[in-house]
Amino acid sequence: MTPQAWTLARALRLAILSVGALVFLAPYVWMLSTAMKPREEIFSSSLTLIPERLAVVENFSKAFTRVPMLQLLMNGVIVCTIILVVQVLVALPCAYALAKLRFPGARTLIAAIMLGLLVPIHATALPIYVALSGAGVLNTYFALAAPFMISVFAIFLFLQFFRAMPDDLINAARLDGMSELGIVLRVIVPNAWPAITAFSIFSVVAHWNDLFWPQIVVTETAMAPPPLGLIFFRAAEAGDDYGALMAATVVVTVPLLAAFLLAQRRFIEGITLTGLKG
Repeated sequence: MTPQAWTLARALRLAILSVGALVFLAPYVWMLSTAMKPREEIFSSSLTLIPERLAVVENFSKAFTRVPMLQLLMNGVIVCTIILVVQVLVALPCAYALAKLRFPGARTLIAAIMLGLLVPIHATALPIYVALSGAGVLNTYFALAAPFMISVFAIFLFLQFFRAMPDDLINAARLDGMSELGIVLRVIVPNAWPAITAFSIFSVVAHWNDLFWPQIVVTETAMAPPPLGLIFFRAAEAGDDYGALMAATVVVTVPLLAAFLLAQRRFIEGITLTGLKG
């Protein structure tokens, strides 16, 4: 390929990627623009990204005063942390056993995990709700986290990662007298951080943005996670103060963006490594 053709190919690829980036970033740009506008500019006939009059303080003040925004964010952090910690604690030994141990029924369990990936939360929501309601634990962190504490996706992701790890490393640990639990804690986990980080991003994003399940088990604003809090905020604002609503949305979105940027390198590394070996 000639240098000129190479330059044209790079320019074309860059142009396509730039267009794709603009398409994905457009909603966020519009959200930030709306969050900075007063109400009269949002409903004006002229559509402009840069507001004529900044209403940042006004909109963000409403976002933090009309609903307990800090409490909503804390609820999201607590629920996502509970779910993630339990998911990882359960998935790591399960995936290790399926990937590195030989026992009857292993293939059947792997098939069951694959089938479990096909079952959505909507299919099991009613019986889980009835059980939680009967136990009297609605409007609690446990009710928000319970259906997601065991993740078949986490088991599947870690299983793919552990299969690519050399058996010699594990056999050497066994020769040193380590138990299987010790191997998981002292050999597997230190080498599995890329996969754990990748799954953590998936888990936190999914459950931070989840609206379906919180709407079922939470009726009190004090226990609402961020997405449900936005619905309560919209109800409190009568649904027409979109500047304040977009400001609240920015506040809810920023923690996810910051978490992804901080874990971006390990996330990409984990996704790459878990796809090396099927």
